[in-house]
Amino acid sequence: MSEIKTRPAAERDIPLILNFIKQLAEYERMSDQVVATGELLREWLFQRQVAKVIFALDEEGREVGFALYFHNYSTFLGRAGIYLEDLFVEPESRGRGYGLALMRELARRARELGCGRMEWSCLDWNTPSADFYRSIGARPNEGWTVFRMTAPEISALADREI
Repeated sequence: MSEIKTRPAAERDIPLILNFIKQLAEYERMSDQVVATGELLREWLFQRQVAKVIFALDEEGREVGFALYFHNYSTFLGRAGIYLEDLFVEPESRGRGYGLALMRELARRARELGCGRMEWSCLDWNTPSADFYRSIGARPNEGWTVFRMTAPEISALADREI
């Protein structure tokens, strides 16, 4: 097999991005949590440009997987990194190197920009993904817990009296 091609997303790809997000949410058993819309993706990905998307292409040029990422910053390293928010390959295309191609492209971008690290989260039950990440040299960040606040908690904190 020749090298798998990737390409950056364009605004015309919004329906495709949303479709991949919904497929990922279904895989992760979180479909009820998807509130993203095409309008929100247009605003945040293409107008505000806070995140980027790349696609993996099959031999016919069809998009079979995607990665959505953004830059974070490490004060200890004194440089930016890449945070991978989502990585998804269609079930029928798994095991053919598309996930690896997306991760290689992210690694190439990180190296080109001089990033200090790449990071992402993986659900505890998702053994196939965790095994894949380990196979490419990643390791769990032991001793750290991911914390999260959503809109209600953010609003409550923003309005909290000091």
